[in-house]
Amino acid sequence: MFWENIRMALREFGANRLRTFLSLLGIVIGIGSVISITTLGQSATASVQKQVAQGGLETITVFSGRDAAKEVRRLFTVDLGERLASEVPGIREVTPLAQAGYYLKHGRETYESATVLGVQASFPGIYSYQSASGSFLSAEDGQKRRSVVVLGAEIAGVLFPDGGALDQYVRIYRKGVARSFKVIGVMKEKTGTMGLDFDGSAYVPFETYSARLERLENVQRYAMGTVTGADVLEVAGRVEKFFTRLTGNTDSFRVLSPSTIAEMFTNVTRTLNLFLTGVAAISLVVGGIGIMNIMLVSVAERTREIGIRKALGAAPRAIRGQFLTEAVTLTLVGGLAGMALGTALSFLATALLKWSFAPQAASYALAVACSSAVGIFFGLYPAARAARLQPVEALSFE
Repeated sequence: MFWENIRMALREFGANRLRTFLSLLGIVIGIGSVISITTLGQSATASVQKQVAQGGLETITVFSGRDAAKEVRRLFTVDLGERLASEVPGIREVTPLAQAGYYLKHGRETYESATVLGVQASFPGIYSYQSASGSFLSAEDGQKRRSVVVLGAEIAGVLFPDGGALDQYVRIYRKGVARSFKVIGVMKEKTGTMGLDFDGSAYVPFETYSARLERLENVQRYAMGTVTGADVLEVAGRVEKFFTRLTGNTDSFRVLSPSTIAEMFTNVTRTLNLFLTGVAAISLVVGGIGIMNIMLVSVAERTREIGIRKALGAAPRAIRGQFLTEAVTLTLVGGLAGMALGTALSFLATALLKWSFAPQAASYALAVACSSAVGIFFGLYPAARAARLQPVEALSFE
């Protein structure tokens, strides 16, 4: 009987394709939204966690406030980094960091929109950044303000497509002014994080950066690595207390760690998911109402058929089961179409955003459950109405 009801339901849908399609739209959109929301949310979270881990889970960044008083900004000096490493427990090494957009040239090759960073020798240790050839900047390079540069993998590939970047000279341009720097190293490829594009950056000694590229009155940013095994959030709290004592307020700086960024992103994603889930729920309700309407129309159109079946001895339970099966089958078809649509859209979105595609099996189980629940809930009334029809009244219906 069950499979017979399903065959009858599919036959009925095939006879009214346009009406069936229109009534399914709400279900398709609702289920598609559920799949897209959960998949994109999980994919985004996984991608952020991957970037955070690649950037170094043990890093902390401090930004000086742009709105801070001038006398406060002057406290942010290169020597302050050494104080941080010696006075704050859990800090392993520190580098001041400055950056700006430039373009680089070597011969006929040009790399536009490069980021040039002024850093110290501790930078690669803080971010677990490895050299592919040559060496990174040394403390002596900074002390003597040498005009040397280390290239990110992407920049090196563009300026030196045939390799051989070491000991060559590149020119760094900004605002029509060019400076010549000797290449002493090329870094391995690394995914960007915490506002840093490792592969699209060139690295020069911080002291050289301030003297030859961009005159700095104070350090705008410090990056620091924590001791292995230390509680990063706890160390970040100590860093915040250090700067509060230094400046006298908490508005003159901002402390960020990968853990806090990941937590902030998770909270935003959770809030957005709740909102979009509400939208999906509304779509399912609208779709359910559409299912109920089409089932009521179906009951009205098949009143004489119901009367004949009852006259031949069909029980009300059989009639009710038939129409309830049709409603659930209809919503399941819509659910399957919604799952296919949601999967396709989320796959396309993750590909465009270069996120890892992370579908959740639980989401598909939830989609099937929601489809069935909508079919049962909104199919009960039409099914009950069909079951209550009296044979004589049904047979006389015109």
